[in-house]
Amino acid sequence: MRDLVFTINRGDPLSLQNQIQAKFVSAILSGTLAKGTPVPSTRLLATRLKISRNTVTLAYQALLIDGYLEARERSGFFVARDIPRTSRPAAQRAKVADADLSERFAMRPSHQSNISKPSNWHDFPFPFIYGQTDPALFPIHEWRDCTRQAVSRKLVESWTDDSINKDDAEFVDQIRQRLLPPRGIEASPDEILVTLGAQNALYILASLLSGERNHIGVEDPCYPDARNIFRLHARSVASLPIDAEGLVLGPELRACNVVYTTPSHQLPTNVTMSVERRRELVAWARASNAIIIEDDYEFEANFTGEAVPALKSLDESGNVAYVGTLSKSIVPGLRIGYLVGSKRLIEEARALRRLMYRHPPGNNQRVTALFLALGHHDTLVGRMQRAYRERWAILDRAVTEAFPGWARTSRFGGTAFWMRGPDWLDAVELARKAAEYGVLIEPGQVFFADPWHGKNTFRLGFASIPAERIAPGIAVLARAAGELARGRSMAPG
Repeated sequence: MRDLVFTINRGDPLSLQNQIQAKFVSAILSGTLAKGTPVPSTRLLATRLKISRNTVTLAYQALLIDGYLEARERSGFFVARDIPRTSRPAAQRAKVADADLSERFAMRPSHQSNISKPSNWHDFPFPFIYGQTDPALFPIHEWRDCTRQAVSRKLVESWTDDSINKDDAEFVDQIRQRLLPPRGIEASPDEILVTLGAQNALYILASLLSGERNHIGVEDPCYPDARNIFRLHARSVASLPIDAEGLVLGPELRACNVVYTTPSHQLPTNVTMSVERRRELVAWARASNAIIIEDDYEFEANFTGEAVPALKSLDESGNVAYVGTLSKSIVPGLRIGYLVGSKRLIEEARALRRLMYRHPPGNNQRVTALFLALGHHDTLVGRMQRAYRERWAILDRAVTEAFPGWARTSRFGGTAFWMRGPDWLDAVELARKAAEYGVLIEPGQVFFADPWHGKNTFRLGFASIPAERIAPGIAVLARAAGELARGRSMAPG
């Protein structure tokens, strides 16, 4: 089929060479190009696609190596007569109705309430959502260089083996040398476990610590996924109040022996736990032989105040399990984090992780280790802090003018504002109205054990929205809120 015709997209993130390869592989596997079929010469295809002949030649060479094409002397290129066995299309089977297996389910996580964001949030002009980053800040060239080094002949053997339950030693060293010291934490390699992000660390801890003898408590409001994880494993999860200094050391807490907290800047209210209360909390855990799970998310985003020591830095008895992540400082899609705890805790967590997925991908660990060792992470954090400081200031001015008294800012910094409107406000309704105008916000009900308590709250993230769009976005949000207020005043009764 030397007259084969297909198109390429110059705006596609795939290179032209990879697009050509993908088109051929798809046509061959679907049967559109049958075995032994001739394909256009490199010169002819390059002319048709209006691209360099070298690009087509490189694509053909890759297809030859992978076994999809074969070259015949003086005849040109043909679809291979024996395509790779594992790439042959699967045989079609009759479609059958799904069995109703719901009565076999031991848990129903799909029934839990979770934070939801539209998958096309990039298409909204004013995305005030949390947990995403601005790709313009990411050092793509430096990351690519680290990736290239990791796949060099010298280093590739260090991560291609099945490490069973071990972590990349270089990455663990970088955690010890670069990530933990700024938090005042010292740890030996056998006190550190690499995880697939902070949430995976929380799931491992919940699996280990939920049982008849343990009583679990979480902040209220708190990170919804943390509450949901503990609720999947524990028969009951206590809601622990917070105040202006963070987690309250009251009777609710003292009835627990496993406590989840976000002391650096409480999620979602942004309250920073005072040093005095931190000491009291660690002392209580030591005296009660309780375990504190410290989620130190986003500690790199502290750009407005002095660093407050992590709970783990005050822990001399091994009662604090520290959860860290690189999802906020590098990119969320990396999904790499770490757990720091006593040797006995990490030993059990490592054994449990082995049963789940053995160890995180070795290539990701090694690339991240290089990124840290070469100083790229420190540079990135500095760049992010400067950008976030600017956006924080713009958002602060905008919400102070448009929504006076609604915002609770943080002396820590962070990448979101917590908003509480007047009692009449329904934040879900506001989010729906704002989305019609291109503004995305996150209603706060999902953060509360009793959603009614958060009916008039919402969160404004600013990490993924360009600085120049913040003020206009808040103006549009204010217009949406004004429409809701006028509609309420005009409602009968």
